[in-house]
Amino acid sequence: MTTQTGTKHRTEYETVIGLEVHLQLKTRSKMFCSCDREYFNAEPNTHVCPVCLGMPGMLPVINKEAVTDTLLAGLALGCDIPAYAKFDRKNYPYPDLMKGYQISQYDQPFCLNGVLEIEVDGARRVVHLERIHLEEDTARLLHRDNGVETYSLLDVNRAGSPLMELVTKPDMHSAAEAGAFLRTLRQVMRYLRIADADMEKGGMRCDANVSLRPVGQAELGSKVEVKNMNSFRSVQRAIEFEIERQARMLDAGERIMQETRGYVDATGETVSQRSKEEASDYRYFPEPDLPPLHIAPETIEALRARLPELPAARLARFASQYGLPADEARILTESRADGDAFEEALRVAGAEHARAVAHWFTGDVARHLNALGGEAELGDTKVTARHIGQLVRLVAANAITAATAKDVLDIAFETGDLPEAIVDARGLRQVTDAGAIDEVAQRAIAANPKAVEDYRGGKQSAIGFLVGQVMREMKGRADANTAAETLRRHLDGGAG
Repeated sequence: MTTQTGTKHRTEYETVIGLEVHLQLKTRSKMFCSCDREYFNAEPNTHVCPVCLGMPGMLPVINKEAVTDTLLAGLALGCDIPAYAKFDRKNYPYPDLMKGYQISQYDQPFCLNGVLEIEVDGARRVVHLERIHLEEDTARLLHRDNGVETYSLLDVNRAGSPLMELVTKPDMHSAAEAGAFLRTLRQVMRYLRIADADMEKGGMRCDANVSLRPVGQAELGSKVEVKNMNSFRSVQRAIEFEIERQARMLDAGERIMQETRGYVDATGETVSQRSKEEASDYRYFPEPDLPPLHIAPETIEALRARLPELPAARLARFASQYGLPADEARILTESRADGDAFEEALRVAGAEHARAVAHWFTGDVARHLNALGGEAELGDTKVTARHIGQLVRLVAANAITAATAKDVLDIAFETGDLPEAIVDARGLRQVTDAGAIDEVAQRAIAANPKAVEDYRGGKQSAIGFLVGQVMREMKGRADANTAAETLRRHLDGGAG
Protein backbone atom coordinates (compact mmCIF):
# COMPACT_ATOMS: atom_id res chain seq x y z
CA MET A 1 0.00 0.00 0.00
CA THR A 2 1.35 3.46 -0.83
CA THR A 3 1.23 6.43 1.49
CA GLN A 4 -2.02 8.38 1.35
CA THR A 5 -1.44 11.87 2.68
CA GLY A 6 -2.23 15.44 1.81
CA THR A 7 1.30 16.03 0.49
CA LYS A 8 2.37 14.65 -2.88
CA HIS A 9 5.60 12.66 -2.69
CA ARG A 10 7.98 12.01 -5.57
CA THR A 11 8.42 8.39 -4.50
CA GLU A 12 5.64 5.96 -3.64
CA TYR A 13 6.23 4.16 -0.38
CA GLU A 14 4.78 1.09 1.23
CA THR A 15 3.93 1.50 4.90
CA VAL A 16 4.83 -1.41 7.19
CA ILE A 17 3.32 -1.52 10.69
CA GLY A 18 3.74 -3.89 13.61
CA LEU A 19 2.00 -3.44 16.96
CA GLU A 20 3.00 -4.23 20.53
CA VAL A 21 -0.17 -4.35 22.63
CA HIS A 22 -0.23 -4.52 26.43
CA LEU A 23 -3.43 -5.74 28.10
CA GLN A 24 -4.10 -5.60 31.83
CA LEU A 25 -5.59 -8.92 32.93
CA LYS A 26 -8.68 -9.01 35.17
CA THR A 27 -7.19 -11.20 37.87
CA ARG A 28 -8.11 -10.75 41.52
CA SER A 29 -4.53 -10.11 42.65
CA LYS A 30 -1.29 -8.84 41.17
CA MET A 31 1.19 -10.88 39.17
CA PHE A 32 3.62 -11.89 41.90
CA CYS A 33 1.93 -10.94 45.19
CA SER A 34 -1.52 -11.01 46.82
CA CYS A 35 -2.25 -7.26 46.57
CA ASP A 36 -5.60 -6.27 45.06
CA ARG A 37 -5.06 -5.68 41.34
CA GLU A 38 -7.81 -3.08 40.92
CA TYR A 39 -6.22 0.36 41.27
CA PHE A 40 -8.10 2.72 38.97
CA ASN A 41 -10.32 4.35 41.61
CA ALA A 42 -8.09 3.64 44.61
CA GLU A 43 -6.16 6.20 46.64
CA PRO A 44 -2.50 6.29 45.55
CA ASN A 45 -0.14 3.79 47.17
CA THR A 46 -2.85 1.87 49.04
CA HIS A 47 -2.62 -1.45 47.12
CA VAL A 48 1.02 -2.17 47.88
CA CYS A 49 3.19 -4.63 49.80
CA PRO A 50 6.94 -5.34 50.18
CA VAL A 51 6.89 -7.48 46.99
CA CYS A 52 5.40 -4.91 44.60
CA LEU A 53 7.34 -2.14 46.34
CA GLY A 54 10.53 -3.98 45.38
CA MET A 55 11.88 -4.37 48.91
CA PRO A 56 15.13 -6.36 49.21
CA GLY A 57 14.75 -10.06 49.97
CA MET A 58 11.11 -10.33 48.92
CA LEU A 59 10.27 -13.36 46.75
CA PRO A 60 7.66 -13.36 43.95
CA VAL A 61 4.97 -16.05 43.61
CA ILE A 62 3.43 -16.67 40.16
CA ASN A 63 -0.26 -15.82 39.75
CA LYS A 64 -1.81 -18.98 38.28
CA GLU A 65 -4.92 -17.14 37.06
CA ALA A 66 -2.78 -14.75 34.99
CA VAL A 67 -0.95 -17.68 33.38
CA THR A 68 -4.27 -19.36 32.61
CA ASP A 69 -5.69 -16.17 31.07
CA THR A 70 -2.61 -15.79 28.85
CA LEU A 71 -2.91 -19.37 27.63
CA LEU A 72 -6.63 -18.83 26.91
CA ALA A 73 -5.78 -15.78 24.81
CA GLY A 74 -3.17 -17.80 22.93
CA LEU A 75 -5.61 -20.62 22.20
CA ALA A 76 -8.30 -18.15 21.06
CA LEU A 77 -5.81 -16.62 18.61
CA GLY A 78 -4.52 -19.93 17.27
CA CYS A 79 -1.09 -19.70 18.92
CA ASP A 80 1.32 -22.55 19.50
CA ILE A 81 1.71 -23.30 23.21
CA PRO A 82 5.26 -24.50 23.96
CA ALA A 83 5.70 -27.23 26.56
CA TYR A 84 8.03 -25.04 28.61
CA ALA A 85 8.05 -21.33 29.46
CA LYS A 86 10.11 -19.22 31.83
CA PHE A 87 10.30 -15.72 33.28
CA ASP A 88 13.24 -13.37 32.78
CA ARG A 89 14.57 -10.16 34.26
CA LYS A 90 14.41 -7.18 31.93
CA ASN A 91 16.70 -4.45 33.25
CA TYR A 92 16.18 -0.73 32.74
CA PRO A 93 16.55 2.25 35.07
CA TYR A 94 13.23 4.11 34.77
CA PRO A 95 11.78 5.79 37.89
CA ASP A 96 8.45 3.94 37.61
CA LEU A 97 10.18 0.54 37.89
CA MET A 98 10.44 -0.22 41.59
CA LYS A 99 13.11 -2.94 41.50
CA GLY A 100 15.20 -1.49 38.67
CA TYR A 101 14.14 -4.47 36.57
CA GLN A 102 10.87 -5.94 35.31
CA ILE A 103 9.93 -9.61 35.52
CA SER A 104 8.95 -10.43 31.93
CA GLN A 105 9.57 -13.16 29.34
CA TYR A 106 12.23 -13.17 26.66
CA ASP A 107 13.08 -16.30 24.67
CA GLN A 108 10.52 -18.77 26.12
CA PRO A 109 7.12 -17.05 26.23
CA PHE A 110 3.80 -18.81 26.83
CA CYS A 111 2.49 -18.37 23.27
CA LEU A 112 4.09 -18.27 19.82
CA ASN A 113 2.70 -17.43 16.37
CA GLY A 114 -1.08 -17.16 15.96
CA VAL A 115 -3.36 -15.02 13.78
CA LEU A 116 -6.17 -12.49 14.07
CA GLU A 117 -8.52 -11.86 11.16
CA ILE A 118 -9.64 -8.25 10.70
CA GLU A 119 -11.96 -6.41 8.32
CA VAL A 120 -11.11 -3.07 6.71
CA ASP A 121 -13.39 -1.37 4.18
CA GLY A 122 -15.31 -4.61 3.64
CA ALA A 123 -12.16 -6.65 2.91
CA ARG A 124 -10.94 -9.33 5.29
CA ARG A 125 -7.28 -10.05 5.90
CA VAL A 126 -5.13 -11.89 8.41
CA VAL A 127 -2.58 -10.34 10.76
CA HIS A 128 0.04 -12.80 12.01
CA LEU A 129 1.26 -12.74 15.59
CA GLU A 130 4.82 -13.25 16.74
CA ARG A 131 4.21 -14.03 20.40
CA ILE A 132 2.17 -13.43 23.54
CA HIS A 133 4.02 -13.17 26.83
CA LEU A 134 3.28 -12.25 30.44
CA GLU A 135 4.96 -9.68 32.63
CA GLU A 136 4.36 -7.29 35.51
CA ASP A 137 3.23 -3.69 35.05
CA THR A 138 5.16 -0.67 36.26
CA ALA A 139 4.12 2.02 38.74
CA ARG A 140 2.57 5.26 37.48
CA LEU A 141 4.16 8.68 37.33
CA LEU A 142 1.58 11.41 37.86
CA HIS A 143 2.82 14.72 36.44
CA ARG A 144 1.65 17.91 38.16
CA ASP A 145 1.90 21.64 37.51
CA ASN A 146 0.82 23.98 40.32
CA GLY A 147 1.56 27.15 38.36
CA VAL A 148 4.86 27.68 40.11
CA GLU A 149 6.71 24.46 39.33
CA THR A 150 6.21 21.12 37.66
CA TYR A 151 6.82 17.86 39.48
CA SER A 152 5.96 14.16 39.35
CA LEU A 153 4.39 11.88 41.95
CA LEU A 154 4.78 8.11 42.07
CA ASP A 155 1.73 5.86 42.53
CA VAL A 156 2.78 2.25 43.12
CA ASN A 157 -0.75 0.76 43.03
CA ARG A 158 -0.31 -0.38 39.43
CA ALA A 159 3.17 -1.87 39.99
CA GLY A 160 3.10 -5.65 39.72
CA SER A 161 -0.29 -5.89 37.99
CA PRO A 162 -0.38 -8.75 35.45
CA LEU A 163 0.27 -7.42 31.97
CA MET A 164 -0.10 -9.56 28.86
CA GLU A 165 1.88 -8.35 25.86
CA LEU A 166 0.91 -9.34 22.33
CA VAL A 167 3.39 -8.65 19.51
CA THR A 168 2.33 -8.78 15.87
CA LYS A 169 4.49 -9.35 12.85
CA PRO A 170 4.91 -6.33 10.53
CA ASP A 171 1.78 -7.31 8.62
CA MET A 172 -0.25 -4.09 8.56
CA HIS A 173 0.04 -1.39 5.94
CA SER A 174 -2.24 1.45 7.03
CA ALA A 175 -3.49 3.28 10.10
CA ALA A 176 -6.97 1.91 9.36
CA GLU A 177 -5.67 -1.67 9.55
CA ALA A 178 -3.97 -0.96 12.88
CA GLY A 179 -7.22 0.49 14.24
CA ALA A 180 -9.21 -2.51 13.02
CA PHE A 181 -6.71 -4.88 14.62
CA LEU A 182 -7.01 -3.17 18.01
CA ARG A 183 -10.81 -3.08 17.93
CA THR A 184 -11.01 -6.75 16.95
CA LEU A 185 -8.48 -7.73 19.61
CA ARG A 186 -10.43 -5.84 22.27
CA GLN A 187 -13.60 -7.66 21.24
CA VAL A 188 -11.93 -11.08 21.52
CA MET A 189 -10.40 -10.27 24.92
CA ARG A 190 -13.79 -9.15 26.21
CA TYR A 191 -15.40 -12.32 24.88
CA LEU A 192 -12.82 -14.31 26.86
CA ARG A 193 -13.58 -12.07 29.87
CA ILE A 194 -9.91 -11.83 30.75
CA ALA A 195 -9.43 -8.09 30.05
CA ASP A 196 -11.58 -4.97 29.77
CA ALA A 197 -9.10 -3.63 27.18
CA ASP A 198 -10.22 -0.05 27.81
CA MET A 199 -7.60 2.22 26.24
CA GLU A 200 -8.90 5.38 27.93
CA LYS A 201 -8.33 3.80 31.38
CA GLY A 202 -4.99 2.27 30.46
CA GLY A 203 -6.38 -1.27 30.30
CA MET A 204 -4.99 -1.62 26.79
CA ARG A 205 -1.86 0.22 25.71
CA CYS A 206 -0.34 0.13 22.26
CA ASP A 207 3.06 0.91 20.77
CA ALA A 208 3.22 1.09 16.98
CA ASN A 209 6.35 0.28 15.00
CA VAL A 210 6.16 2.20 11.72
CA SER A 211 8.54 2.08 8.76
CA LEU A 212 8.42 3.02 5.08
CA ARG A 213 10.12 1.50 2.07
CA PRO A 214 9.92 2.23 -1.66
CA VAL A 215 7.21 0.16 -3.32
CA GLY A 216 8.73 -3.09 -4.59
CA GLN A 217 11.66 -3.08 -2.15
CA ALA A 218 11.94 -6.26 -0.05
CA GLU A 219 14.12 -4.85 2.71
CA LEU A 220 12.29 -3.12 5.56
CA GLY A 221 13.01 0.53 6.30
CA SER A 222 14.24 1.86 9.66
CA LYS A 223 11.65 1.26 12.36
CA VAL A 224 10.25 4.06 14.52
CA GLU A 225 8.33 3.12 17.67
CA VAL A 226 5.45 5.44 18.61
CA LYS A 227 4.17 5.51 22.22
CA ASN A 228 1.70 7.45 24.41
CA MET A 229 -1.48 6.66 22.46
CA ASN A 230 -4.56 6.31 24.66
CA SER A 231 -7.42 5.79 22.19
CA PHE A 232 -8.10 4.13 18.85
CA ARG A 233 -8.30 7.57 17.29
CA SER A 234 -4.92 8.51 18.75
CA VAL A 235 -3.33 5.37 17.32
CA GLN A 236 -4.61 6.11 13.84
CA ARG A 237 -3.68 9.81 13.97
CA ALA A 238 -0.19 9.05 15.28
CA ILE A 239 0.47 6.48 12.55
CA GLU A 240 -0.85 8.79 9.84
CA PHE A 241 1.41 11.61 11.07
CA GLU A 242 4.43 9.30 11.24
CA ILE A 243 3.83 8.03 7.69
CA GLU A 244 3.72 11.60 6.40
CA ARG A 245 6.81 12.64 8.42
CA GLN A 246 8.92 9.72 7.23
CA ALA A 247 7.83 10.13 3.60
CA ARG A 248 8.86 13.79 3.62
CA MET A 249 12.26 12.89 5.09
CA LEU A 250 12.88 10.13 2.56
CA ASP A 251 11.91 12.44 -0.31
CA ALA A 252 14.44 14.94 0.99
CA GLY A 253 17.16 12.28 1.05
CA GLU A 254 17.29 12.23 4.86
CA ARG A 255 17.92 9.09 6.88
CA ILE A 256 15.22 7.70 9.17
CA MET A 257 16.73 7.03 12.61
CA GLN A 258 15.55 4.06 14.66
CA GLU A 259 14.08 5.75 17.71
CA THR A 260 11.19 5.93 20.14
CA ARG A 261 8.79 8.82 19.64
CA GLY A 262 5.88 9.99 21.77
CA TYR A 263 2.50 11.05 20.42
CA VAL A 264 1.19 14.48 21.48
CA ASP A 265 -2.59 14.34 21.32
CA ALA A 266 -3.03 18.14 21.47
CA THR A 267 -1.10 18.65 18.22
CA GLY A 268 -1.54 15.28 16.51
CA GLU A 269 2.25 15.04 16.13
CA THR A 270 4.99 12.68 17.31
CA VAL A 271 8.13 13.92 19.08
CA SER A 272 11.47 12.21 19.65
CA GLN A 273 11.97 10.67 23.10
CA ARG A 274 15.04 8.45 22.93
CA SER A 275 16.99 6.11 20.70
CA LYS A 276 15.33 2.71 20.34
CA GLU A 277 16.65 0.04 22.67
CA GLU A 278 17.73 -3.35 21.40
CA ALA A 279 17.21 -6.58 23.33
CA SER A 280 20.84 -6.46 24.44
CA ASP A 281 20.23 -3.11 26.15
CA TYR A 282 17.88 -4.81 28.61
CA ARG A 283 20.46 -7.44 29.68
CA TYR A 284 17.85 -10.21 29.89
CA PHE A 285 18.65 -13.21 32.08
CA PRO A 286 16.42 -15.95 33.58
CA GLU A 287 14.56 -14.86 36.73
CA PRO A 288 16.40 -16.75 39.50
CA ASP A 289 13.49 -16.59 41.97
CA LEU A 290 10.93 -18.28 39.69
CA PRO A 291 11.06 -21.82 38.28
CA PRO A 292 10.42 -22.63 34.60
CA LEU A 293 6.85 -23.76 33.94
CA HIS A 294 5.81 -26.98 32.22
CA ILE A 295 2.52 -26.69 30.31
CA ALA A 296 1.08 -30.21 30.14
CA PRO A 297 -1.00 -31.26 27.09
CA GLU A 298 -3.97 -32.07 29.32
CA THR A 299 -3.83 -28.53 30.72
CA ILE A 300 -4.02 -27.11 27.20
CA GLU A 301 -6.98 -29.30 26.28
CA ALA A 302 -8.83 -28.40 29.49
CA LEU A 303 -8.37 -24.71 28.67
CA ARG A 304 -9.41 -25.23 25.06
CA ALA A 305 -12.69 -26.68 26.33
CA ARG A 306 -13.29 -23.43 28.24
CA LEU A 307 -13.12 -21.25 25.14
CA PRO A 308 -16.41 -19.53 24.32
CA GLU A 309 -17.75 -19.19 20.80
CA LEU A 310 -15.66 -16.30 19.49
CA PRO A 311 -17.05 -13.20 17.74
CA ALA A 312 -16.36 -14.15 14.11
CA ALA A 313 -17.81 -17.64 14.51
CA ARG A 314 -20.85 -16.35 16.38
CA LEU A 315 -21.52 -13.67 13.76
CA ALA A 316 -21.44 -16.27 10.97
CA ARG A 317 -23.75 -18.59 12.94
CA PHE A 318 -26.28 -15.85 13.74
CA ALA A 319 -26.47 -14.95 10.06
CA SER A 320 -26.91 -18.54 8.86
CA GLN A 321 -28.93 -20.08 11.71
CA TYR A 322 -31.33 -17.19 12.28
CA GLY A 323 -31.33 -15.62 8.81
CA LEU A 324 -30.18 -12.25 10.12
CA PRO A 325 -28.71 -9.57 7.84
CA ALA A 326 -24.96 -9.12 8.32
CA ASP A 327 -25.33 -5.69 9.94
CA GLU A 328 -27.86 -6.96 12.49
CA ALA A 329 -25.76 -10.03 13.26
CA ARG A 330 -22.71 -7.80 13.77
CA ILE A 331 -24.55 -5.57 16.25
CA LEU A 332 -25.90 -8.55 18.20
CA THR A 333 -22.46 -10.16 18.48
CA GLU A 334 -20.54 -6.98 19.33
CA SER A 335 -20.25 -8.21 22.91
CA ARG A 336 -20.61 -11.65 24.43
CA ALA A 337 -23.33 -10.33 26.74
CA ASP A 338 -25.33 -9.00 23.76
CA GLY A 339 -25.18 -12.33 21.97
CA ASP A 340 -26.12 -14.24 25.12
CA ALA A 341 -29.09 -11.94 25.76
CA PHE A 342 -30.36 -12.32 22.18
CA GLU A 343 -30.34 -16.11 22.38
CA GLU A 344 -31.89 -16.13 25.85
CA ALA A 345 -34.71 -13.87 24.62
CA LEU A 346 -35.16 -16.21 21.67
CA ARG A 347 -35.68 -19.16 24.00
CA VAL A 348 -38.59 -17.24 25.56
CA ALA A 349 -40.10 -15.91 22.34
CA GLY A 350 -39.50 -18.98 20.17
CA ALA A 351 -36.89 -19.53 17.46
CA GLU A 352 -39.40 -18.65 14.73
CA HIS A 353 -39.35 -15.05 15.98
CA ALA A 354 -35.61 -14.52 15.56
CA ARG A 355 -36.01 -11.54 13.21
CA ALA A 356 -38.50 -9.85 15.54
CA VAL A 357 -36.26 -10.35 18.59
CA ALA A 358 -33.28 -8.99 16.66
CA HIS A 359 -35.34 -5.98 15.57
CA TRP A 360 -36.18 -5.10 19.18
CA PHE A 361 -32.57 -5.47 20.34
CA THR A 362 -31.12 -3.35 17.52
CA GLY A 363 -33.96 -0.82 17.66
CA ASP A 364 -35.81 0.22 20.81
CA VAL A 365 -33.57 -1.63 23.28
CA ALA A 366 -30.50 -0.02 21.70
CA ARG A 367 -32.23 3.36 21.98
CA HIS A 368 -32.63 2.93 25.72
CA LEU A 369 -29.03 1.74 26.18
CA ASN A 370 -27.65 4.62 24.11
CA ALA A 371 -29.51 7.03 26.37
CA LEU A 372 -27.50 5.68 29.31
CA GLY A 373 -24.27 6.62 27.53
CA GLY A 374 -20.88 4.90 27.53
CA GLU A 375 -20.94 1.20 26.74
CA ALA A 376 -24.13 0.34 28.65
CA GLU A 377 -25.43 -3.21 28.28
CA LEU A 378 -28.74 -4.83 29.19
CA GLY A 379 -27.25 -6.06 32.46
CA ASP A 380 -26.89 -2.43 33.56
CA THR A 381 -30.68 -1.94 33.47
CA LYS A 382 -33.81 -3.40 35.08
CA VAL A 383 -34.72 -5.14 31.81
CA THR A 384 -33.57 -8.68 31.07
CA ALA A 385 -33.59 -10.92 28.01
CA ARG A 386 -36.77 -12.49 29.41
CA HIS A 387 -38.52 -9.12 29.13
CA ILE A 388 -37.68 -8.86 25.43
CA GLY A 389 -38.70 -12.44 24.67
CA GLN A 390 -42.01 -11.99 26.47
CA LEU A 391 -42.69 -8.71 24.66
CA VAL A 392 -42.13 -10.32 21.26
CA ARG A 393 -44.39 -13.21 22.20
CA LEU A 394 -47.20 -10.82 23.19
CA VAL A 395 -46.98 -8.95 19.88
CA ALA A 396 -46.81 -12.18 17.86
CA ALA A 397 -49.95 -13.47 19.61
CA ASN A 398 -51.77 -10.19 18.80
CA ALA A 399 -52.21 -9.63 22.53
CA ILE A 400 -50.83 -6.10 22.13
CA THR A 401 -50.10 -3.86 19.18
CA ALA A 402 -46.60 -2.85 18.11
CA ALA A 403 -47.30 0.70 19.31
CA THR A 404 -48.40 -0.55 22.72
CA ALA A 405 -45.31 -2.76 22.89
CA LYS A 406 -43.06 0.31 22.67
CA ASP A 407 -44.90 1.87 25.62
CA VAL A 408 -44.64 -1.39 27.56
CA LEU A 409 -40.89 -1.50 26.98
CA ASP A 410 -40.52 2.07 28.25
CA ILE A 411 -42.40 1.12 31.43
CA ALA A 412 -40.28 -2.02 31.83
CA PHE A 413 -37.06 0.02 31.70
CA GLU A 414 -38.48 2.29 34.42
CA THR A 415 -39.93 -0.34 36.74
CA GLY A 416 -38.37 -3.69 35.87
CA ASP A 417 -41.85 -5.25 35.67
CA LEU A 418 -42.35 -8.02 33.11
CA PRO A 419 -44.39 -7.12 29.99
CA GLU A 420 -47.25 -9.52 30.75
CA ALA A 421 -47.67 -7.99 34.21
CA ILE A 422 -47.59 -4.46 32.77
CA VAL A 423 -50.18 -5.27 30.10
CA ASP A 424 -52.58 -6.87 32.57
CA ALA A 425 -52.14 -4.25 35.28
CA ARG A 426 -52.75 -1.36 32.89
CA GLY A 427 -55.42 -2.91 30.68
CA LEU A 428 -53.32 -2.68 27.54
CA ARG A 429 -54.41 -5.83 25.76
CA GLN A 430 -55.39 -5.31 22.15
CA VAL A 431 -59.08 -4.70 21.42
CA THR A 432 -60.28 -7.42 19.05
CA ASP A 433 -64.00 -6.73 19.46
CA ALA A 434 -65.08 -5.79 15.91
CA GLY A 435 -68.14 -4.01 17.28
CA ALA A 436 -66.09 -1.73 19.53
CA ILE A 437 -63.74 -0.83 16.67
CA ASP A 438 -66.73 -0.22 14.38
CA GLU A 439 -68.28 2.26 16.84
CA VAL A 440 -65.07 4.27 17.16
CA ALA A 441 -64.53 4.21 13.37
CA GLN A 442 -67.98 5.66 12.76
CA ARG A 443 -67.33 8.43 15.30
CA ALA A 444 -64.03 9.27 13.59
CA ILE A 445 -65.82 9.54 10.22
CA ALA A 446 -68.49 11.80 11.65
CA ALA A 447 -65.99 14.07 13.38
CA ASN A 448 -63.67 14.52 10.37
CA PRO A 449 -65.71 15.46 7.26
CA LYS A 450 -62.69 17.05 5.53
CA ALA A 451 -60.70 13.80 5.71
CA VAL A 452 -63.76 11.89 4.46
CA GLU A 453 -64.09 14.30 1.54
CA ASP A 454 -60.37 13.94 0.73
CA TYR A 455 -60.59 10.15 0.78
CA ARG A 456 -63.66 10.06 -1.46
CA GLY A 457 -61.92 12.53 -3.75
CA GLY A 458 -59.17 9.97 -4.36
CA LYS A 459 -56.67 10.99 -1.66
CA GLN A 460 -55.87 7.56 -0.27
CA SER A 461 -53.48 8.97 2.36
CA ALA A 462 -56.51 10.45 4.17
CA ILE A 463 -57.29 6.98 5.48
CA GLY A 464 -54.09 7.16 7.52
CA PHE A 465 -55.32 10.25 9.33
CA LEU A 466 -58.62 8.56 10.18
CA VAL A 467 -56.84 5.40 11.39
CA GLY A 468 -54.78 7.65 13.65
CA GLN A 469 -57.98 9.10 15.12
CA VAL A 470 -59.30 5.61 15.85
CA MET A 471 -56.01 4.52 17.42
CA ARG A 472 -55.84 7.65 19.56
CA GLU A 473 -59.34 7.18 20.97
CA MET A 474 -58.61 3.50 21.65
CA LYS A 475 -55.24 4.40 23.20
CA GLY A 476 -53.30 2.34 20.65
CA ARG A 477 -55.03 -0.90 21.59
CA ALA A 478 -56.84 -1.44 18.29
CA ASP A 479 -55.28 -3.32 15.41
CA ALA A 480 -54.41 -0.69 12.82
CA ASN A 481 -55.21 -3.00 9.88
CA THR A 482 -58.64 -3.84 11.32
CA ALA A 483 -59.32 -0.14 11.89
CA ALA A 484 -58.37 0.68 8.29
CA GLU A 485 -60.54 -2.10 6.89
CA THR A 486 -63.52 -0.96 8.99
CA LEU A 487 -63.11 2.66 7.90
CA ARG A 488 -62.88 1.72 4.22
CA ARG A 489 -65.97 -0.48 4.51
CA HIS A 490 -67.98 2.49 5.80
CA LEU A 491 -66.48 5.06 3.46
CA ASP A 492 -66.63 2.96 0.31
CA GLY A 493 -70.18 1.90 1.17
CA GLY A 494 -71.34 5.47 1.48
CA ALA A 495 -71.78 5.53 5.25
CA GLY A 496 -70.86 8.56 7.28
